[in-house]
Amino acid sequence: MKLTEKMSYLKGLLDGLEIDNSTKEGKALIQMADVMSELVVYVEDLQAQVDELTELCDILDEDLGQVEDDIYEDDDIDCEDCDEWNDEDEDEEYDFDEDDDELYEITCPSCHDSILIDEGMLEEGSINCPNCNELLEFDYDNLVIEDFESAETPAEEE
Repeated sequence: MKLTEKMSYLKGLLDGLEIDNSTKEGKALIQMADVMSELVVYVEDLQAQVDELTELCDILDEDLGQVEDDIYEDDDIDCEDCDEWNDEDEDEEYDFDEDDDELYEITCPSCHDSILIDEGMLEEGSINCPNCNELLEFDYDNLVIEDFESAETPAEEE
């Protein structure tokens, strides 16, 4: 039995009891029945919305599955190929640090913005500050790394 049918049955029972709405108990029972009727309508409306959203989600899921199939259809791999690739990969040694460029932080003298640059940018010799467009030039030809390291750690020499 649906919720609306149960509520209708309950209202019928209350009407059959011929409740006196002049008493406190009668007023309370009639008021409770009215509140319950409103709640049933509200719950039925929410259930309809949930059903509609569930149907929409199912449609979207099917559409997304079709898009994934269209995009990744070339990526289907035969299981025999997987074993072959895994065997080849075991023989190779990977250097994961090979692609990691060291980053340097510089401060623009005009706007005092901190900028991260890599070695490629340093080798170009100059860049424009992304904040104020000031030309920043790098000249590290005369820089001696030993001087730089000793300037960083004067406490160790003592």
